Amino acid sequence: MTELEKGPQGRRRGRGARERILGASEQLFREQGINRTGMDQLCAAAQVSKRTAYQHFAGKDELVAEYLRRFDPDVMPVVFDRTDLTPRERLLAAFEVPASGPEDITPMCPYIAAAVELHDPEHPASRYARDYKQAIATRLAETAREAGATDPEQLGEQLALLLDGAAARTRVLNTEFFPTAAAIAAVLIDNAIPAPAQR
Repeated sequence: MTELEKGPQGRRRGRGARERILGASEQLFREQGINRTGMDQLCAAAQVSKRTAYQHFAGKDELVAEYLRRFDPDVMPVVFDRTDLTPRERLLAAFEVPASGPEDITPMCPYIAAAVELHDPEHPASRYARDYKQAIATRLAETAREAGATDPEQLGEQLALLLDGAAARTRVLNTEFFPTAAAIAAVLIDNAIPAPAQR
C-alpha cells in the first residue's frame, strides 16, 4: 500500500469513504450539533483526509444537505406505503415511534434542528428541511383524502404540526410525547372524517 492510499494516521481510505463521512456526520451532528462540528473533526471520525472529504462533498453545506436527505428519502414509506392498514390507521401510524430505553429518548427532529441551527433560509439544508416538512404534510393530506376527510389539506397540516410539536416537546422535556400526540391525532381524524351514514 502506498502513502497515497492512506488517510489520517496511516489508516486505509479505500472504498466507502463517502459512507464513513456521512456516518460520522450523522453521529456528530446529532450529538453536538452542526455548527459545533468542524470538518477536521468529521474527517478524523470518518478516518479520511480533508482532501478525500472534499472530493466527495464540495463543502460542509453540501454535506449537511446530504446528511438530511439520507434520513428519510422516501418520506416515511414505513407509514404511507403500508397496504395492510386503512388510510385512517396509516394516519395514526405516523405517530408510532419505536420504543426506546430511558437513556435513548427520541432525538430532536434533524430537519427542525438543522433549520434552527443554520439560521439561513437559503442554505441548501434549510431548503431541504422545508421541502421535507412540506412533503410530510402533503402525504398526510393525501392519506386524509383517502380516508374521506372533508378538508384533507387542513387535517394534513394539523397532523404535521402535531408531529413536529411532539418531537420538539419530547426532546426538550426528555419524555416521550408521541402517545399523547397520537391520542390528539385520533380526535382530529375522527372529527375530520364524516361518520358513515346509517342505513
